[in-house]
Amino acid sequence: MANWTRICRVDDIPVLGSRRVARTTGHAVAIFRNAEDRVFALLDRCPHKGGPLSQGIVFGDSVACPLHNWTIGLATGEARAPDEGCTARFSLLVDAGEVFLDAEELATRAAHGNPAAA
Repeated sequence: MANWTRICRVDDIPVLGSRRVARTTGHAVAIFRNAEDRVFALLDRCPHKGGPLSQGIVFGDSVACPLHNWTIGLATGEARAPDEGCTARFSLLVDAGEVFLDAEELATRAAHGNPAAA
């Protein structure tokens, strides 16, 4: 069973927005909330040119990178065609309105090298 780390409340994430989670190693993690209050976690780095996805526009189950408007699926981290690429996604748990990330993934996933490493 995963060791979950409490990050915030769902209500702390703006609807159609995000919240950044800094890490001691590697790029930050972005936690997104869509209009249906679904919550997702991705590495805060677009697979194209490394743009900060947390600053993008959330729509449906996607986010548009603020640099070049690539559309990234929030559930998968994959770029939508015709673009190609993927950013790492993180396991997330919502319990009683609280958002948790897997502590091991938070410490190790995409912490070194390939940002798409899952």
